[in-house]
Amino acid sequence: MRLPTVLEKLPLVSRIPRDLSDKAKAALVLSATLAVALGAAIALTHLFGEILEAVGEKDGVAAWDRPVLDWVLSIRTDAVNSFVAWYSNTGGPIWQPILTGIVVLLLCWQWRDITPLILTLIAAGGSLLITVLGKRIIGRARPPLEEAIPPHESSMSFPSGHSLNALVIAGILAYLLIRHFWDRSQWVKWLIGGLAALYAVSMGLSRVYLGHHWLTDVFGAWAIGLAWLAVVIACHRVWRAVRSRSENGPVEEEGARG
Repeated sequence: MRLPTVLEKLPLVSRIPRDLSDKAKAALVLSATLAVALGAAIALTHLFGEILEAVGEKDGVAAWDRPVLDWVLSIRTDAVNSFVAWYSNTGGPIWQPILTGIVVLLLCWQWRDITPLILTLIAAGGSLLITVLGKRIIGRARPPLEEAIPPHESSMSFPSGHSLNALVIAGILAYLLIRHFWDRSQWVKWLIGGLAALYAVSMGLSRVYLGHHWLTDVFGAWAIGLAWLAVVIACHRVWRAVRSRSENGPVEEEGARG
């Protein structure tokens, strides 16, 4: 929004170059974006710590784990079991990389730039590292095998790798697709974000339904996954600002850039 006409006539204001005003606006937007992202990352990491503490002490939100699994056992049916097992498998190490790779390569081709590939590799690589280290360090046992739907898994339980990776990958793809369709109607961007959220949430809940994870394994994965996603996106915003938006991808409208 431009300054009111009366202010523009003031001597000091009238001598400010227009491009300096644009740069100041861009810097303000970038600073606000980074502040929000940093605050979100810190808050979500703290939430992850609170969930982990509850798991260790077997109280708080961790007190829901056994009752939720018991409720799941009471509502299972053969047909639903088969569908959920198939759906959960799409978030595993075979189909998820294939589908993600197709979307990323299409974006790279459209943008004539490798930014989508680099961002996705960073996001997914960090998510995988968090999963491996978290399971190894925390070492929480999974729910009893006799209560889980095959195929059974042998790794540790906390955090849920399917939940963490699904959220981070869906989140970074949603971020890239929203940028790609930035000049489209608002409903397109809301649809992309909504589908990404639906996929992440349903993938996490599928792990609880199958008895492969406790509910808090999924909660913890969502918290740390969102924190990592905020860091990745914030770093990309800084990169674009430092490189003067040199990537060949779509450019957002003024006021949303930075």
